Formats: sequence, C-alpha cells, structure tokens
Amino acid sequence: MHDQFRQSTSSCCCAASRGGQLKEKTVPFSASEVLASRELDSPSAGEKESGRILIESGRFLMGTNDPEAFTADGEGPVRDVKVDSFYLDACTVTNAEFERFVRQTGYQTEAEQFGWSFVFHSFVNSQTAAQVRTVVQQTPWWWVVEGANWAHPEGPDTHIRERDDHPVIHISWNDANAYCHWAGKRLPTEAEWEYAARGGLIQKKYPWGDTLRPEGQHYCNIWQGVFPTKNNAADGYAGTAPSRSFPPNGYGLYNMAGNVWEWCADNYVTNHEKPAMADTALYDEVRKVLKGGSYLCHRSYCNRYRVAARIPNTPDTSTGHIGFRCAANVLTV
Repeated sequence: MHDQFRQSTSSCCCAASRGGQLKEKTVPFSASEVLASRELDSPSAGEKESGRILIESGRFLMGTNDPEAFTADGEGPVRDVKVDSFYLDACTVTNAEFERFVRQTGYQTEAEQFGWSFVFHSFVNSQTAAQVRTVVQQTPWWWVVEGANWAHPEGPDTHIRERDDHPVIHISWNDANAYCHWAGKRLPTEAEWEYAARGGLIQKKYPWGDTLRPEGQHYCNIWQGVFPTKNNAADGYAGTAPSRSFPPNGYGLYNMAGNVWEWCADNYVTNHEKPAMADTALYDEVRKVLKGGSYLCHRSYCNRYRVAARIPNTPDTSTGHIGFRCAANVLTV
C-alpha cells in the first residue's frame, strides 16, 4: 500500500497527502510533549443539524494581496468574482449526520478501504503508537495509523462517542461528494465558499474582521502554543470543536476559520488567469481545493486560517483535520 505514495506538492506544513512520501517512524517528540498536547474536549451536547443559509448572489473581491499571503498557493491576485445565489450549510457535517448516512447506505469511506488514515501524533495513545511504523517525511507529526477512520478518529481503540456534534473527519473529497449526492446537495465551489466565509465584509483577513482576537476573545479553533509539540488549547480545544462553536459570521455560518479544513468542488490551480486544465496538467493527478484552516494551524507554520488561504490535496486523501460542509443550488432545493 505504501508504494502508492508520491512526492507531496502541498506547501502547507500541517498537511498530509496520500500523494506524499513516508519514512520510517522515529520518536521525534518526548512522551511529556505528547501528553501536554492531548485533546481537552469535553463531552458534546448532542447532535445539532447543520441548518441551511441562503447566500444571495453578488460580486466580491476574491483572494488577497496581503503580505501574509502564500504566493505559491495562488491566494492572489485579488480579482472581482460574481457568485449566483446558493444555499450553504451553517455548519460542517457532523459525526451524527455522517453516521446516519453510513447506516442508511452502507457506505465505506476511503480511509476504511485503505485500512488507515493520517492522525496527528499527540492524539495517538501509547498502545496504538507502538504499532505505527511510518510518518509523513516532511511533516513527521502526521502518523499513518492503521484502523483510523471517521468512526475511530485516533485509531481502532477510539470512537466518536460523545462527539456527535463535532465535524466528521478522515473524509476524502470522494467521500464528501458521496455524502452530498445522498443528501441531495453538493460541495461548494471555492468562490462560493470564500464569498460566504467573508460574511459580507470586504477584503478582511478573517470572517469577522482583521483582528484575530477581537477584545481578547477567541473566534476560532486554532493552535496556541509551540507547534507541533505543545498546544495549550487556550481557545478551549486541542482537537476538533463542535461544529456550532464560536460566534458565527455575518451570514450565520460557523467555523469558517479553523476547526477543520473543508473540501471545495474545484480542481486546484494557482494561476487564475490560465484555463484550469493548463495548470492542472503540470501535476500527475488532479488535486482539489481545501479552505478554512484547522485546529492545527499556527501563525509560525500554517497561517492559513485566513479567508483567502487555500491548500491542495488529492481526492483520496483523508486526515484527522479534514471535513466538509454542503451547498445546494437554489432552484433544486
């Protein structure tokens, strides 16, 4: 199975890809460092439906020319884009919602088919860690954990119990597409996602404005501390937060920054003036767009919880920080 890995082209230091290179696991982090960054989540309050928000059509300035932008990611230049009206779920798809899909259809995610998924090192207990043999070459905090999947997020000895309202993770683009089809919905385009994430604001850095912590308050679930060894979880979460956490943006959408990366429908391109096929032809395989950042994003490594930020990944990749939310056409709902 491991011979399926190829060199990763993602520039995000918190990324992992089935298209990347692996190496034999060593022990780069001490036991005390791992324990210091264990997940601090409290039991969930139960399932909450995602809801559906009508996003009215309009034009907006997509992308950014901010000096903080990662030029190689294709965040810029700023460009005027028109978006038609559409619906977008207020929250990412939850564990409870995805479990209902699986029970009704018998669907098996790609992580289940492969038999493993990528898990962040600090969430793997000592018993499971002893069985881990490979890690991502350039980002060794990502471990290949046998038996990790949406229902067993940190490995076979863990479960989503008491996390019903957290975002489902270890979901590939193909898995997300399957769920959307079952639900009569679809993945949002990147333009739709960014338009909605901005919540009516013009060229602001975050869904709520330009200040990361307005009046000292946390507005998203990202990494606080020293990445990748110590997360002090000052925002209340070291791992995922419930899908309906922190204040919503101006359109009533939750967690459009941080928590989990979200799949978009689009193929990933970096030169927005070229036809998409001209850019994607540079790579061995199609890559899809991810937006929003995750609980692992930190200013020093992966400052991609900004609205314009984006990364690519292969459609079959699943990790412990990738989820999705659904969109729908106005005329077909």
